[in-house]
Amino acid sequence: MKNILLLVMAISLLGGMVVLSYFFTPLAWGAGLLWLCLTLLWLWSLLIKDSSIIDSFWGMGFVILAWLWYALLPDTNPRALVLCVLVSIWGIRLSAHIAVRNHGKGEDYRYQAFREAHGDKYWWRSYFRVYLLQGLLLWLISLPLFFTQQTPFMGWTWVDALGGIIWLVGFVFEALGDWQLAQFKANPHNKGKVFDSGLWQYTRHPNYFGDAVLWWGYFCFAIAAGASWTVLSPLLMTFLLMKVSGVALLEERLVETKPQYLDYMSQTPAFFPKFWR
Repeated sequence: MKNILLLVMAISLLGGMVVLSYFFTPLAWGAGLLWLCLTLLWLWSLLIKDSSIIDSFWGMGFVILAWLWYALLPDTNPRALVLCVLVSIWGIRLSAHIAVRNHGKGEDYRYQAFREAHGDKYWWRSYFRVYLLQGLLLWLISLPLFFTQQTPFMGWTWVDALGGIIWLVGFVFEALGDWQLAQFKANPHNKGKVFDSGLWQYTRHPNYFGDAVLWWGYFCFAIAAGASWTVLSPLLMTFLLMKVSGVALLEERLVETKPQYLDYMSQTPAFFPKFWR
């Protein structure tokens, strides 16, 4: 039953993607460019036997789409340009951070488990279940960026300012949280310990929380452009970070490898920060 529901969802998403691309040609260009990038990345992963490289592409994928759509605009659009700059700051930093963090460490345990589970069939199944699936999610989540750019600029509003503030809060949580954790791990004396200082004393995942907040900031720009229906994008990103590829998946691993993590869990909220004890 679960597989049938997933198949229905996949067909529905693909159908919606085709319909949107039919009416908005730049969306089709974006889908095509994503397919090309992810296919080349998949071929490279087969050569080096490491699917973890897809993680480093995630942020850059949004940067590529944002600037492609901006280049296809018939007229200048200040809101679109500001959005491209914000997406670039976030996406390039995220991709660089993940690439540096993963360098020389081999394939991530998640992909290793997938590889072992599928054996000789992994090489082609990874194309659909790792690369093309992430490409589809990336394309769907980026819809607020597209429709914000496509709407003619009629002047700045207070909602744009709110979006910029929300984006900044999210970026600080994500970037500062990543930096604090990296500094903690760089000290060999901290090996095996749980980091519970800095932003990590308020939430167990300040970087994931910040990432979600960022997308609500982008959504505010979409509201200012009249594309409030794209609320599905930040909702989907928040859901993925909390229940699928972010908090839930990572904490399952942390509980197994660090028994003291249970104490940390009992004192600190998983996602939304708590600034008081």
